[in-house]
Amino acid sequence: MPGIRKRDAAAEANEPYSQKGEALLNDDSQDLFDIRRLALLLEVVEQGSITAAAELMMYTPSAVSQQLRKLEQEVGQPLLNRRSRGVVPTEAGQVLAGHARKIVWQMQAARSDLGQIAGLKRGSLTVGTFPTLAGSFLPIVIRTFKKRYPAIGLSLRSARFDELVADLQSGVTGLCLLWDYPWNPFRDDSIRVTEVFRESTVILVARSHPLADREQVTMEELRNESWIVRAEAHPVVEVLQRSAHDAGFEPVIGFLANDYQEAQAMVSVGMGVAMVPKTAVALQHPDVKVLSLGSAAPLRRILLAQREDKVYAPAEVAFQSTLLEIARERAGDYL
Repeated sequence: MPGIRKRDAAAEANEPYSQKGEALLNDDSQDLFDIRRLALLLEVVEQGSITAAAELMMYTPSAVSQQLRKLEQEVGQPLLNRRSRGVVPTEAGQVLAGHARKIVWQMQAARSDLGQIAGLKRGSLTVGTFPTLAGSFLPIVIRTFKKRYPAIGLSLRSARFDELVADLQSGVTGLCLLWDYPWNPFRDDSIRVTEVFRESTVILVARSHPLADREQVTMEELRNESWIVRAEAHPVVEVLQRSAHDAGFEPVIGFLANDYQEAQAMVSVGMGVAMVPKTAVALQHPDVKVLSLGSAAPLRRILLAQREDKVYAPAEVAFQSTLLEIARERAGDYL
C-alpha cells in the first residue's frame, strides 16, 4: 500500500537481538500479556469453572472475572464462553491457554533456578565417606568446595560400607561415597550411583626387599611372601585371595593390621608385603616402596551415591559437580 514501508525479512532476521528487544518494548502494537492474567486463564480453563479457579488461586470469583475481562481486552477477542455450569474456552482461549501453560512452566522453572542459587548461600550438607578416600582424594574436593561455597556448612561421616548405605537411606547423609569391585558390583534400586573414578590396587614392600628396585611385579613372584592384611574381614582380604588364587597359590597371612598406616609400618620393617588400594598410600611411609601389578591389578570403582526418590538440594548438586570436576582432573593419579 502507498505510504507504508515494508521491512525487509532478511534484514529483520539479521537484526541484532538487542535491537529486536528494544523494538518489541517500544512497539505499542506488540503489548505483552500480563503473566498473572495468563495464569488465571490457564487455571480457569483447566478447572472449567471461575469459582473453582478462584478458590485455588486464593482470589474472589469477581476478581478473577474482572482480570479475565481485562485479558480479553488485551487480546481483542473473547476467550471464554460462559455457561450455566461453568465456562469453556473459545478457540482463541484454548490457543492462549496452551501458550500460558508453557509460560507458567517456564516461570516456575526460573523461580526454582533462582531458588537454587539462593540456596547455595546458606544451608548444610552431610557427606558419607570411608577412610582411604577421606585421607586422600576427598580433602582436595573439600578445599575447592569450601572456597566456592563458604556459607554452606559441610560435615563428613566416615563409616563402614553397610553403615554408609544405611545413613544414606535414612537421610542422615545427603549423599555418600562408596566403592565396589567387578565381581561384586553395587546394586540397590533405591540408590542412584555415579562413577567418580577407578582405582588400581598396588603392592607394598619394604625398601630393603629384593623386589624394591622394580616398578612392577606379578602375583606369581609373590607366592612365597607373608602377607599383611586388614583385620576384621576387610574387603581387601578378598581382593588378595582372588588375585593369589588366579596366580595359583593361597596367600599366607602374617599380620592383621587395624589400619593402613599400621600395615605400612609393618611392611617397612620387613614383616611382610601388602596389597592395598592406591588411595591408601596417599601418605606413603618413607621406608615403603609401592609396586604396580600392571594390567593384572584389580580395579575398584569409587562411586557417588544418592537416593533415587529424593529431590536433590542445591548444596548436594554443587558438591556433586565439584567432586566430579576434581575427579576428571585427578583420575589418572589413582590408576
